[in-house]
Amino acid sequence: MLTSKQRAYLRSLANSIDTVVMVGKGGLSEQIFKTADEAITARELIKGKVLESCELSVREVADSIAEQINADVVQVIGTKFVLYRKNDDEPVIVLPKVKK
Repeated sequence: MLTSKQRAYLRSLANSIDTVVMVGKGGLSEQIFKTADEAITARELIKGKVLESCELSVREVADSIAEQINADVVQVIGTKFVLYRKNDDEPVIVLPKVKK
């Protein structure tokens, strides 16, 4: 579970990354889940877009993909969403520490 500070940090990093996953008319498929999983393993933070032709809402798509690939939804805004999953083997992103 991400804290609000960690989400804010990840949102700032997501501004500069390109969209990797696009969901359109075909909706969610195994290929989309596979692409998202491979990309998030390599990068830890990915951005996706839901095209107008998709029957699902952006929130539904983001939640479904996050659940399938065991990731956290960082942000859903407009037609785009951002997902994060820590790579335990080779971490790329260092999150701000949680104060107790």
